Amino acid sequence: MIAARADGFTGPLSVKVEEKRQAPPRLHDLPTLQKHCSARFGWTAAHTLEVAQELYDGEGKKLITYPRAESRYLPESLIQDVPKVVAALTAGTSFGSLPMPPEPIVRRGKQGHFWDKGLEGVSHHAIIPNANTVGDLRSIWPRLSKDERRLFMVIARSYLAALMPDYRYRQTTASLDVGGAAFQAIGRQPIEIGWRAVFGEEEERENREGEDKDDRQMLPPLRDGEIVGLSEPLVEAKETKPPPRYSEGTLIEAMANAWRFVENPEHRERLKEAKGIGTPATRAEIIQGLKRQDMLVASGKNIVPTERGLALFGILESADRALVDPAVTAKLEFLLDEVLVGRRRAEEAIDAICGQAARIIGRLLDGAPSDGAALPAVSSKPDRISRRTGKTRRTARTMSAASPGARGQSGIRRARPGAGKTPPGAESDGTTPAQRPVAGSVCATRDAISVGEPIGHADGRTAHHGRPQGGSRKVTPRSTATAGDGTPLKIPYGNKEVALRLGARYRAGGWFAPQGTALEPFREKGWL
Repeated sequence: MIAARADGFTGPLSVKVEEKRQAPPRLHDLPTLQKHCSARFGWTAAHTLEVAQELYDGEGKKLITYPRAESRYLPESLIQDVPKVVAALTAGTSFGSLPMPPEPIVRRGKQGHFWDKGLEGVSHHAIIPNANTVGDLRSIWPRLSKDERRLFMVIARSYLAALMPDYRYRQTTASLDVGGAAFQAIGRQPIEIGWRAVFGEEEERENREGEDKDDRQMLPPLRDGEIVGLSEPLVEAKETKPPPRYSEGTLIEAMANAWRFVENPEHRERLKEAKGIGTPATRAEIIQGLKRQDMLVASGKNIVPTERGLALFGILESADRALVDPAVTAKLEFLLDEVLVGRRRAEEAIDAICGQAARIIGRLLDGAPSDGAALPAVSSKPDRISRRTGKTRRTARTMSAASPGARGQSGIRRARPGAGKTPPGAESDGTTPAQRPVAGSVCATRDAISVGEPIGHADGRTAHHGRPQGGSRKVTPRSTATAGDGTPLKIPYGNKEVALRLGARYRAGGWFAPQGTALEPFREKGWL
């Protein structure tokens, strides 16, 4: 109806022309690097980390900074290395023809790339070429594998793009009002390519994936108020699509941004502060672990749940929604926050966690799922999994709820190693790989700290130094650094190596100089 009325319509054209600019993308941390390599090369998250680790500390390589990065900012102290790194990267043929500005453009602050405040609370800055070795790139390059070269180029491009001019373009919006229905066309015309010049055609397409293809069309010269005619109008009917399947890269990103799946505003913010589920160093291993247990499987570049994985999700969700709710991580963070500020004792926090774990385990043992769902056997290693499952159930049944009114007692007690007969499939130490229930371990740890009992592992070692249980070694909480342990220090970010060379040490209480360490070097630097 609308299209028929608009066909042959003539009227004044409304034209709006704007000059816009787009800053370079942020530098890579590990999650974004894993996402990029998953989309570009089809790599698993674990493979990306493996290649990055080899570039970081491989013999005769060491071309990039620490790969398990959790921030996309750089400390401002690294600005001094910019000319040296840029000169080394552009000396070769790959980047030699780039239109780099005479003076690299350093962007500071939250919207830039160098921002000290953005590194507060994190241990490692964005992944970039190593300023100490990049000058030897020509001699190191032949020792790199094909994948190592690919990954280094990704990191180098990101670094160079961050120091190039903005991408500038002219955006033209033309609209025609047809009886209250607006017909519109948008086009862009580049003015200055800027940082986009560092990316090849394939990567350029990836960078533009989020843009509407109509925004990139070229429009003829148009004047505001010009009388034009409309021919062959088209009204398109569109519908929303379900979210695409996860790749390993996008799954890593979802884990890091798990707050997006939480509705409660307070929980969303706290989970955002906690940086989601897992850490940059553990997320790839979490995915690998789910694959090994036949919960996830690769399907091309995507990763999908198996029948066994979906069944487990159903069982856990039926037993307690908390087991599959990312908001629980935020709740636990709030609990630890209260301990940190002194509103709650550590023992009380652990009691709360153990109480919840005891309740959930009880439901699972009582067969909480009303539909009687059971996990399908693993096709790859059915015998081993079957033995594990049987042993896990026996281990769980040896736990008993303690008197809830007894102060200092946990909601779960872990069975002593060696109690009962050794079941089929047990290891030589009397356990199976699955015999380490998380809740029981946590509560046993708390109780041991409270009453001075040694924490025993199933192999007869204590948790503190691995001594046999026959010894009466007691585990006591480790205290933080105090004046008696040494002199407290204030070490600025990025000075770890210097501080260590001067004799500084670090533990839970922060940096300190052990007794007997010369303090004058720290005083000269203003670190006391």
